[in-house]
Amino acid sequence: MNKYLMGEYDIIVVGAGHAGCEAGLAAARMGKKTLMLSINLEAVAMMACNPSIGGTGKGHLVREIDALGGQMGLNIDKTFIQSRMLNTAKGPAVHSLRAQADKNQYHIEMKKTIEKVENLDLKQGEVIDLIIEDGKASGVILKTGAYYTAKAVILATGTFLAGKVFIGESVYKSGPDGLAPSTVLAQRLREYGLPMRRFKTGTPARALADSFDYDKMIPQEGDEVVVPFSFMNDEIGDNQIKCWLTYTNEETHRIIRENFHRSALFGGQIEGVGPRYCPSIEDKVNRFADKKRHQLFIEPEGLYTDEMYIQGMSSSLPEDVQEQFYKSIEGLENLKIVRPAYAIEYDCIDPLNLKISLENKTIENLFCAGQFNGSSGYEEAAAQGLIAGINAVFKLNGKNPFVLDRSEAYIGVLIDDLITKGTNEPYRIMTSRAEYRLVLRQDNADLRLTEKGYEAGLVTEERFARYKAKKEIVEAETERLKKLIVKPEQINELLENNGSTPITGGTPLIEILKRPEITYDDTAFIDTERPSLSHHQKTMMEVQIKYEGYIMKQQQQIEKFRRLEGRKLSPDIDYSQIEGLRIEARQKLNDMKPLSIGQASRISGVSPSDINVLMIWLEKNRRMRNGQS
Repeated sequence: MNKYLMGEYDIIVVGAGHAGCEAGLAAARMGKKTLMLSINLEAVAMMACNPSIGGTGKGHLVREIDALGGQMGLNIDKTFIQSRMLNTAKGPAVHSLRAQADKNQYHIEMKKTIEKVENLDLKQGEVIDLIIEDGKASGVILKTGAYYTAKAVILATGTFLAGKVFIGESVYKSGPDGLAPSTVLAQRLREYGLPMRRFKTGTPARALADSFDYDKMIPQEGDEVVVPFSFMNDEIGDNQIKCWLTYTNEETHRIIRENFHRSALFGGQIEGVGPRYCPSIEDKVNRFADKKRHQLFIEPEGLYTDEMYIQGMSSSLPEDVQEQFYKSIEGLENLKIVRPAYAIEYDCIDPLNLKISLENKTIENLFCAGQFNGSSGYEEAAAQGLIAGINAVFKLNGKNPFVLDRSEAYIGVLIDDLITKGTNEPYRIMTSRAEYRLVLRQDNADLRLTEKGYEAGLVTEERFARYKAKKEIVEAETERLKKLIVKPEQINELLENNGSTPITGGTPLIEILKRPEITYDDTAFIDTERPSLSHHQKTMMEVQIKYEGYIMKQQQQIEKFRRLEGRKLSPDIDYSQIEGLRIEARQKLNDMKPLSIGQASRISGVSPSDINVLMIWLEKNRRMRNGQS
């Protein structure tokens, strides 16, 4: 095949899913001539599975992406059709925004944004090989023979890499949603010595809206007050659709159990490991045999289609069995399936092969992001794409990597977990993974990260000015509330009506607001001088006031964490020469080359006793360097 040069770029992004979009936009907006290549332009920001953004833990990631100058939050605010805040019965640390999207509009809006950004070219083409010179990625070769050169390459291949679809006994090569897979590149990456593995995911059937009996299901309304994802938006409109809840039953489970032998999952055809936190319906029935029912949500895929997504019911069973078990569910008796459920298996990299910048350890200037790194979910992918894009630019500019640690962001938790602990299944972010989740709330993501995004060169002047104004307003209002004294005759009726203890003397209003049963808006009638605050501003201020003591305790924990992170480790240390370390610890530490004592402590196979040995060794070396005995 004849090869011919088609262009020269600073950065090439392979893939245009949620990771590729954020990577390409970040690189271009930071001034680098960037090329995004997609195997099919219909795959740009494609929602191949659920038509939603956010959710528990994931909503935090979207807010952080937005605060850093990314696109996902802005895009879902343009294209949402229903919005809900999850976990509101629990504490603010786990409140998570989730929005149903018009999935086609989401794709269209993201593609339009990419097409209009300066320095960014979007092209359709299948990458079949990397150009590697002197151990460095320096371009890509397409199936047509065209090639492009670059100073850095970002791989964001999603589930396309050696993709294989399973529907019962039917097994065939495919990418998601019937698009072509990337097979040649998958083989080439293995030949380059990258540690590849097989993961799998799945998606449920889609059915026509008029084939559901909604009278038999429970309506799921959106929130009365719609909260935007992006800190650039105060209002984004109203909810436009309902979702619906129904349940499987014992007949559903009987049909599935009797056909376990026809499932690709149990038949042995699937090699890849699936996500434990998002199992197929046959896996649920098998693993939770004592449960008499499982919930499923019926979610519209958009305003201009009759397709409905059956959330919670992914499967690799054959189509005839799918027809039977779906129709056994209340409200789905006359279901008309237009797209069957399927499982998809794909290649990804062992994330232990990545640096904290998401640069590959084997091939220099090759950055990796998204499901290629062993994660699952649009939000996890987008977060990694953003960081990979920033770090590719930083590498070319000779700067140290842009790093968010575990105390700064859910993005930091996500990346640290992947590159330090690795994963044996598609990794999903959860609030329980974040040790400092009371500080890493979604309401304060802009206060935590906007300045960092601005310093990186990604946050616009408009966004930064908005952030500073919000910060100043919230700080000024908090100080005003401390000085504003309210009298019993002003406030006691409100307190008693809300089940709160009356006050006996003048009290700062901020002390009243520390009570969980009293909100900032409740006290508006006695406070005529208060400024007009946005929902974002009110939420953040109230949480800071009500949880001040807990937040201070967590800040103390963070200080201890940062002291360990501050104990840096040289990449030149030969851990096999340190007496007292266990053999497994020596091997893991030499493989990982951790940057700090803190990171070393999180490596699987390194025990607290190993960390003590390491700290003693470091102290001895420090004393020797300083001439101390």
